[in-house]
Amino acid sequence: MAMVLEKVVPFGRSLDEYVHMFNLTPADLTGNILAVADGPASFNAEGTQLGYQITSIDPIYQFTKAEIQARFNAVVNDIIQQIKTTPNDWVWSYHRSPEDLRAKRVKAIQTFLADYDQGKKQGRYLTAELPELPFTTNQFDLALCSHFLFLYSEHFDAKFHLRSLQSMLRAATEVRIFPLLTLMRERSPHLEFVIQSLIDQDYAVSVQRVGYELQRGGNEMLVVHPKSHC
Repeated sequence: MAMVLEKVVPFGRSLDEYVHMFNLTPADLTGNILAVADGPASFNAEGTQLGYQITSIDPIYQFTKAEIQARFNAVVNDIIQQIKTTPNDWVWSYHRSPEDLRAKRVKAIQTFLADYDQGKKQGRYLTAELPELPFTTNQFDLALCSHFLFLYSEHFDAKFHLRSLQSMLRAATEVRIFPLLTLMRERSPHLEFVIQSLIDQDYAVSVQRVGYELQRGGNEMLVVHPKSHC
């Protein structure tokens, strides 16, 4: 299915946000990392500068820098305004205010775009999307998925989520997903099905608290790995 850029909200997070969202340790960051549905995050750009090995995938990478920037410019003010009109839905701890959030999203996409063309040449930004991934078995040590799975539960059914997790688990030894809430700040209705299905397939599955919260109540991640990987 062809991706329509006008339906995309290209908000990206920083490396520091990834560290907090996924409880990333220094040891985690030394591994070969796959960032799924990474969008215009600066995680790859910042991590590459520090010598980390990160591959990002997203269908948005079929578009040019100018197209991605234009789409961000078209939506950012409306999104920040929506946040301002729902003050009880957000926690201003990591981000100090809607204005601070906007500034951080601007900085993240600027860092991403400055690295984008070089990263594509180096194979660090690949056009691919769930539920199927173009990687070999255990190609990565860790796969991370930020603000896609579970968040868009209304748009993607439980089987899509399970197939996506299974694809990530083929590509990586461990998978972490954040957050576990939907856009309506409710625990995803697919979460229980996915967890039980993976347990039935003999994976170790846990829900862990993390040191990051923007959506109120959105401070947990799903961690999945084979039971032999402890």
